[in-house]
Amino acid sequence: MIGTERLTLTLGGRTVLKDVSVSFGRGRVTAIIGPNGAGKTSLIRALAGLLPGAVQLDGQPLTDISPIERARRIGYLPQDREPAWNVTARELVALGRLPHRGRLAAPSAADTEAIASALAATDTTQFADRTIDTLSGGERARVKMARVLAGDPDWILADEPLANLDPPHQRDMLALLRAAAGTGKGAVAILHQLDAAALADDVLILKDGKIVTFGAVQDALTPANLEIAFGMAFDVIPHRDRLAILPRA
Repeated sequence: MIGTERLTLTLGGRTVLKDVSVSFGRGRVTAIIGPNGAGKTSLIRALAGLLPGAVQLDGQPLTDISPIERARRIGYLPQDREPAWNVTARELVALGRLPHRGRLAAPSAADTEAIASALAATDTTQFADRTIDTLSGGERARVKMARVLAGDPDWILADEPLANLDPPHQRDMLALLRAAAGTGKGAVAILHQLDAAALADDVLILKDGKIVTFGAVQDALTPANLEIAFGMAFDVIPHRDRLAILPRA
């Protein structure tokens, strides 16, 4: 599991998370939803160890785990952020293997295989040798997910992984998260697409830094919970073993 216990976090004089206690399980896809400013990114960054807070990773305080071990076990996909150097897509994906290599060590056969597999899984092999500045926003997003997958982490923490993606690649990105969970990894993703959140196993809804609800999709994505979070009415309609979520006119 990965989770927090009574996490309160203040940034820039504003309390962005308020007494948040939550635990996510392996083998499951969890969607985090909520309005802008709800604390979603702050929570996922705290879980990744990028912000202070009482976080537990598989029964250990995150602060007791070395940075290199943390990097092996947690793969973090931030919101769209440009690399510091204009590298090729393959070189960017290769950065995901750094926690598995000794200092100054050349890439191993396992590294090369993991990079190729991650490029194939994200449908980015065809532009592996192109520099990042020549790729569209959606193509860059897929390459960045490939970097995470190449590291083979136990946990994937993704901040808006569907941003900039067209519908087919949104579908494929969700399938990647589902496949990762199917191998026993944990996948936690911030989503703004409510229909996509309905495809997760669990949903955490945040508002004003507090938990509105957390639980299985059918229990969390109710009209009442969505209206509390977003301040507007929704219809939640069962459709082909999933939920269709429609804002009321």
